[in-house]
Amino acid sequence: MDKEFRETGSPQEGRHGGRDYGHVPVLLQPAIEFLAVRRGGTYIDATLGLGGHSWEIAKRLGAQGRLIGFDKDPAALERARERLTSPPTEWESQWPSIELVHASFAELAGHVAAGSADGLLADLGVSSMQLEDAGRGFSFQADGPLDMRMNTHSGLTAEQVVNRFDERELADAIYEFGEERRSRRIARAIVRARPITSTAQLAQVVSAAARPMNQAERRIHPATRTFQALRILVNRELEDLQVLLRADAAPQVLRAGGRLVVISFHSLEDRIVKDALRDGARDGVYRLLTKKPVTADEAEIDRNPRSRSAKLRAAEKL
Repeated sequence: MDKEFRETGSPQEGRHGGRDYGHVPVLLQPAIEFLAVRRGGTYIDATLGLGGHSWEIAKRLGAQGRLIGFDKDPAALERARERLTSPPTEWESQWPSIELVHASFAELAGHVAAGSADGLLADLGVSSMQLEDAGRGFSFQADGPLDMRMNTHSGLTAEQVVNRFDERELADAIYEFGEERRSRRIARAIVRARPITSTAQLAQVVSAAARPMNQAERRIHPATRTFQALRILVNRELEDLQVLLRADAAPQVLRAGGRLVVISFHSLEDRIVKDALRDGARDGVYRLLTKKPVTADEAEIDRNPRSRSAKLRAAEKL
């Protein structure tokens, strides 16, 4: 299943300049190692989030380096801007140029010159900042409006999807993007309960329609898969990922020897990444660096249980 939080950490971690960012990105060390960041290079963080991966990349680039960060969430972009453009005094003279772009990584090719990047990192899914803000509507843990948009400036909200889609459309979306076997029963319950305007109301409707049948199902909240499905649909997450991995996007902006590193959190994402890298290797575009996905070790899982579902795959442009 999808990650519930992407970034967590102790108050001591992620501190700089007197500001405590309190998070450690999932699979941070493997991601940095596979990127093989070289001083003076150009690197892309396709999913800035709170800037945890970007911070580690920037520290290694030096003054001649360049970091380009993308995020379609304006709030996340501003948090990352605050962090990445005000390094501690001891880092200032060696800090790279920082370019932050308010856009989906699906628009990558329109912002980055072909053959100019030494590495690209994409850490997929939803961030802790988004989940913890009840007003964004991503989580059923606290009541809030049914929004779920990463880009709050455009697009359908989850409320519009829930109240406007017909029963079959809802069932298909919940099955396809949430891998929920009881999608038809859930869709029928949603239609009967309309209008639905809050996360708590939706979670209650779904939970009543999809009560856990055994101990395995009781391990996750009954609404988890439905909320995942709505979020993926609203934000076009799988479509954007497919665009990022197309030949005219990530492979195009990477120079020869450039590294592509992708961290996914559920099987739908991982399947797309695995197939794209495998096909690229077959076609002579990539050399695979990971035969099997890299996962969190026991220490990281103990520190952050939500890293359990993370899978990292990497490749090098030929």
